[in-house]
Amino acid sequence: MSGPRLLRDVLKAAEERLAAAGCASPRLDVRLLAEDALGWSRTALLLDGDRPVPADAQAALAALVDRRAAREPVSRILGKREFWSLEFRLAPDTLDPRPDTETLVETALRHLPDGQRPRRLLDLGTGSGCILLALLSELPGAWGVGVDIAPGAARAAAANAKALGFASRSAFLVGSWTDALGGGAPFDAIVSNPPYIPAADIAGLEPEVRTFDPMRALDGGADGLDPYRHLAVAAHGLLLPGGLLAVEHGAGQGADVAALFAAAGLEVLERVDDLAGHDRVVAARQRS
Repeated sequence: MSGPRLLRDVLKAAEERLAAAGCASPRLDVRLLAEDALGWSRTALLLDGDRPVPADAQAALAALVDRRAAREPVSRILGKREFWSLEFRLAPDTLDPRPDTETLVETALRHLPDGQRPRRLLDLGTGSGCILLALLSELPGAWGVGVDIAPGAARAAAANAKALGFASRSAFLVGSWTDALGGGAPFDAIVSNPPYIPAADIAGLEPEVRTFDPMRALDGGADGLDPYRHLAVAAHGLLLPGGLLAVEHGAGQGADVAALFAAAGLEVLERVDDLAGHDRVVAARQRS
């Protein structure tokens, strides 16, 4: 094993390795991995380039860089992802939350004014629980249920709720969406980021998604719209009059999702673009 090397040289070599492997943001990736492997602050990584890195710390970082070079996402390597300024632990059964999904949270909040008002929220396909728990962080009067077909996802979401202090205001169920609910009182709002990738397109996705996200969180059927067909019908039995249905969808699917909801008798409120300008969210309402 080699002896100590200077921090700047260790980081530069790691960045070059990730760039050669086709990683989109090698410098940021290395900084995040180095924080974890070395246990040094972000400031130290930026300013202490002349600091020697012990051989064992070099080896720990190299192991993480090897994983990233194989295109495993940094969030998977570290086991966590920040979303809505909250930290979420990930599991193999959970989708890796993306910044685009914050558009769904923003849209739902816009249609749910008065955060102190008691509300019942439902998150279908909850994954890590990031959407529901982000909403609960902004709506102190709300209580929510997250449903996921994967037991590992429901466990991860429940653990995140506990870690974030929302366990008393949330519950997580395992099952196939509405089948898991078994009736009960209707909800004020339903949110969902369902699978929406057309089945034939999955093979062409980036390795970070295709290899490491759970397939059942990606595959939306032949045209990617199967989950929305189900939601358009199921919403009527789940929402109170005037209740909100807000969903994320893939780029270019907004018009089709809105048409499905309108054909099912829901009132389409708006279609919303994400920060990149791609259509991303449809919001609709159960007619009174």
